[in-house]
Amino acid sequence: MDYQARDIEQKWRQRWEDQGTYHVTNDSDRPKYYVLDMFPYPSGAGLHVGHPLGYIASDIYARYKRLQGFNVLHPMGYDSFGLPAEQYAIQTGIHPSVATSENIDRYRQQLENLGFSFDWSREVRTSSPEYYRWTQWIFQQLFKHYFDQTEGCAKPIEELVVRLASAGNAKINAACEENTPIITAADWNAMNEREQQLFLLNYRLTFPEESYVNWCPAMGTVLSNDEVKDGVSERGGYPVERKLMAQWSMRITAYADRLLDGLEDIDWPYSLKEQQRNWIGRSVGASVKFSLAEDAATKIEVFTTRVDTIYGATFMVLAPEHDLVDQITTDAERAKVDEYRTWAASRSEVERMAEVKKVTGAFTGAYCINPFNEQPIPIYIADYVLAGYGTGAVMAVPSGDQRDWNFATHFDLPIIPILDAQQNLETEADATKEGKYINSGMINGLGYEEATQKLIAWLEEKGLGKGKVQYRLRNAVFSRQRYWGEPVPAYWKDDVPYLVAEEDLPLVLPDVDKYLPTETGEPPLGRAENWKYQGKYDYELSTMPGWAGSSWYWYRYMDPHNDSAFVGKEAVDYWQGVDLYVGGSEHAVGHLLYSRFWNHFLFDLGLVPQKEYATKLINQGMIQGVIEYIYLVKADEGDNSRVFVSADKLGEYPDAEFAQIPVHVDFVSEYGREESYLNKEGIKQFVEWRPDYAHATFVTNEAGQLVTKSEVGKMSKRYFNVVNPDDVVAKYGADCFRMFEMFLGPVEQAKPWNTNSISGTSRFLNNFWRLFYQDEQWVVSEEQPTKEELKSLHTAIKKVTEDVERFSFNTCVSAFMVATNELGKAKCHKRAILEPLLVLMAPFAVHMCEELWEKLGHTTSVHHAAWPALEEKWLVEENITYPIAINGKTRATVDFPADATKADLEAAAPNLEDIQKYLEGKTIRKIIVVPGRMINIVVG
Repeated sequence: MDYQARDIEQKWRQRWEDQGTYHVTNDSDRPKYYVLDMFPYPSGAGLHVGHPLGYIASDIYARYKRLQGFNVLHPMGYDSFGLPAEQYAIQTGIHPSVATSENIDRYRQQLENLGFSFDWSREVRTSSPEYYRWTQWIFQQLFKHYFDQTEGCAKPIEELVVRLASAGNAKINAACEENTPIITAADWNAMNEREQQLFLLNYRLTFPEESYVNWCPAMGTVLSNDEVKDGVSERGGYPVERKLMAQWSMRITAYADRLLDGLEDIDWPYSLKEQQRNWIGRSVGASVKFSLAEDAATKIEVFTTRVDTIYGATFMVLAPEHDLVDQITTDAERAKVDEYRTWAASRSEVERMAEVKKVTGAFTGAYCINPFNEQPIPIYIADYVLAGYGTGAVMAVPSGDQRDWNFATHFDLPIIPILDAQQNLETEADATKEGKYINSGMINGLGYEEATQKLIAWLEEKGLGKGKVQYRLRNAVFSRQRYWGEPVPAYWKDDVPYLVAEEDLPLVLPDVDKYLPTETGEPPLGRAENWKYQGKYDYELSTMPGWAGSSWYWYRYMDPHNDSAFVGKEAVDYWQGVDLYVGGSEHAVGHLLYSRFWNHFLFDLGLVPQKEYATKLINQGMIQGVIEYIYLVKADEGDNSRVFVSADKLGEYPDAEFAQIPVHVDFVSEYGREESYLNKEGIKQFVEWRPDYAHATFVTNEAGQLVTKSEVGKMSKRYFNVVNPDDVVAKYGADCFRMFEMFLGPVEQAKPWNTNSISGTSRFLNNFWRLFYQDEQWVVSEEQPTKEELKSLHTAIKKVTEDVERFSFNTCVSAFMVATNELGKAKCHKRAILEPLLVLMAPFAVHMCEELWEKLGHTTSVHHAAWPALEEKWLVEENITYPIAINGKTRATVDFPADATKADLEAAAPNLEDIQKYLEGKTIRKIIVVPGRMINIVVG
């Protein structure tokens, strides 16, 4: 009987579904283990071979823990709100829910095709009203709370109201807006309801405010930083600008210290935790106020971690969006400033922060006064300063900061040394804190610590600044001008936001005639007819961002059908939190940070048992594709000729510049190999695919080949190199696909996909199958195994158990191959060996092992069996092979008992028949024994 992957896999997928093999309950007496995958956005393109990598790894581990006796929760769902479905709706007029549902069906089919052990009865979809009802409910709780910094946790806003009414806010230590006024109890009690509600917005954990966002006019919406690449939208390539807009925000800044401290309690990759630490960016320093030279009453406040360098400040830099730029810019400089601000608005924050080589900026014509030496310094604007970070202003000290040094050098500004230990300032900045201060007024001759304390004390005495802790982290924008997202459960009354009643949740997306902004610029929800709360109040027209539904979804899996809570107490007390989370590192400062924030908040409310929801996180690497490029000669303007040149003939065009054009890999001969090319048929296919090159000239080599340039990179529709897992499964089977992906390399590392290599894994599985079947006959016997066969089995048990525990799945596959090869050579077909080996391999080859397990006579699933126990006694070596050398030259190899002592070996070696002939007529001077390794006889 040959291994029939397609028939066997279909059979078992249906059987598992019919029998509820992977159904999980919340009331098991077994210990729990929760394995979570980052759920996917269901795009129209479906999965490519890179997407299942993390799912396969988590599935192996979930099955392993199940076999170890754990009650394993391993669910799957869909992060199903998203911009692509909305863009499709704009183009076609079809409601986003329709396309989303179709895409989910496609994803479900592909995921089931790979044999995952998901409990599909717990599936969640963030775009389902039954789900986003609770996303809206959590939003409302955030609105109803503030963060008490004395107690270090969230408290009900009603408690704040009581404190304001009795004593004002002078002694309230709470997270709030910087410009929150100090009021007395009398002030509060004199306010009307509208005034009180507006004042409370300074404290609420979610609130509307004006903030700078990535605005895409063509798409009519705000984009997150990771949706903007090179100043344009990632989808569609539309221009994006920085714009000040009214948005809902989340006061994640209140939890900055908690989020930093919590990183010490979780087993997440070091590099990812460092990203979060840097993103939160806790800095200890001082705030300093600089007066405008022309208007002493107007102050520019800066935050600096190096107030000790303030005497070296030779210019000020403001963010292009800073509120004062319009006010202070002189008429002579206005045109240049306006031009620069327009350019800066087209760049994303990520681009602006990443740029370190190119120096840009514009002089405003204004000056401010250094409060310590009362010297005027010029004020510039530059895009490396961000309005939303700190105060949006930087005092520039070019002798101590390289970016400031570059700026000063470019604009010919002074560079003043401020420490006697600074060196080479003519070529670079020196940020040292060593030495004594010079050119620094009141701190001349002091060291760093003493100088810093003296300067801060002077600032506080004069009312010109203070010591301060600041964070790079900013409040998180929490609204999008889109249709396809969770409606914000709020309405507006007298320009004040109020929450809709909880009993009115979910606030469901209304029908609209188009999915575009209104003609007056309102978001798409503004198109809904008669959509008002209680028939008279305007709803909030923005929707929530993409990260809202993903900030708590793991709890819904615990209790997916609960109508009275986002998760029931009994369920959350049982599952607690996620034991293993698998997903991409690209979410480090997005989902993985926002979800921690929400979890800390829910913990404060006593709704969840752990501050940190995921104990361990693994970032799977990327499976890369081979990108194939062909070379196009860049033509001069007005020249419409198109000439493609084979990669091995570029040297014949020494003066030409070439563009690299990605080509669909289906047209490429020898794809993925050392030298790939387009033959005559491939060129024809390319031209049919790209009719804009129908009249192009193709300069091939002597063999008629247009040699391509192959490059390992991202597998993406953009590069026409996507490999559909369905195609691989159809040819080789899901088990082969699963094992091949694991065999490619460590799960955390990037690795290239090459379909040509999968045949080796296929041969291995067929060899494994032949341990059970020979010439279409079942050959498993009840014979007792030999010691060598038991050694092969238990070596595999030891290796695979250890490697699964450290998520080294590629070496597990190697261990299976070694064991199969050894048993095949030994012609071993014995149940006592093959039965535990099946269980060992079941998490990897899930269908094949289930089929063979049934053939062995079992009536329950192999995935409900027990993990095989390791018996170390079978790994103990009876004999050790020793090379025996005479004066360092090996003359024989001999087996000795493993328990032979050093004295035994010294006595036995010279008396061996194969050795004695080398000793005739010679004197043994010394016998060197290295136990377990070698014996060397020294003769003279």
